Amino acid sequence: MSMNRERMQTQVRKIIENIEKVMIGKTDIAGLSLVALLAEGHVLLEDVPGVGKTMMVRALAKSVNASFKRIQFTPDLLPSDVLGVSVYNQKEMEFIFRPGPIVGNIILADEINRTSPKTQSALLEGMEEKSVTIDGTTLQLKSPFFVMATQNPIEYEGTYPLPEAQLDRFLLKMKMGYPDHSEEVEVLTRAQKNTPIETLEPVISLEDLLEMQQSVKEVYVEEGLKYYIVELARQTRKHADVYLGASPRASIALMKAAQAYAFIAGRDFVLPDDIQYLTPYVFSHRIILKAEAKYQGTRSEDVLYRILNSTDVPIKRAVRQ
Repeated sequence: MSMNRERMQTQVRKIIENIEKVMIGKTDIAGLSLVALLAEGHVLLEDVPGVGKTMMVRALAKSVNASFKRIQFTPDLLPSDVLGVSVYNQKEMEFIFRPGPIVGNIILADEINRTSPKTQSALLEGMEEKSVTIDGTTLQLKSPFFVMATQNPIEYEGTYPLPEAQLDRFLLKMKMGYPDHSEEVEVLTRAQKNTPIETLEPVISLEDLLEMQQSVKEVYVEEGLKYYIVELARQTRKHADVYLGASPRASIALMKAAQAYAFIAGRDFVLPDDIQYLTPYVFSHRIILKAEAKYQGTRSEDVLYRILNSTDVPIKRAVRQ
């Protein structure tokens, strides 16, 4: 029997409230992470160390009763360290496969840009296909399968920037940023007493989460809003400051993210506001600026805000007829 909408909304609130027990002042980041999880996408967090990225993912995993695996990416990490390895068992006289940390529900890929492109690809294949190929055998990954990868800002030494084709595998890219003064004082107060993450309890089951993911797909997207999404993508391809614009895959990602965002907001239809809010998070890592624009200090987000301000919003109200 399908969960009714009221119960689903209650569960969404419980997840976000649970995350807020350990993440102070990061309601928007918690909400966006949940958007990606419900849309069956993945998240790339670009930020400096120590702002709570690991805590964020652990809190999300605990809240939905999911298995959590952490991969610390280093320059010497091998693909087999991510995927797993076949070990010969002399007693049984056969090879036994020992799965790596990619075989989990929620994966934290920490500092993904500190490892070689070959090892990055081992993770990114699983993100795209929801399966991995090991020794010629295809292994289906668990469902749900959600990756939150973190990377240091590219100015840091010893980093391997993710190629554009691999960045495209992430539904959203966002930054947590430092807490403000009062929030950081509250962080100290909580840390003084105990570690809040250890007290978190699951608020929904994995079965409930899978059902919510299916319900997100049923959120209504009016034809005019599909046109709007495509037009935003097309504008990135024509913009004077853009060398490579958003692909059709980016348009699909924006629609799916908008469906999940509307679902979290308690609606069964998408609004133009949902699309406008999510566009910078979905498109910013999918466009490449021209060199002269970068030299002038222009960011991808700046270009996207200009496009949003200059693109007409559909007048027809996006509600189910």
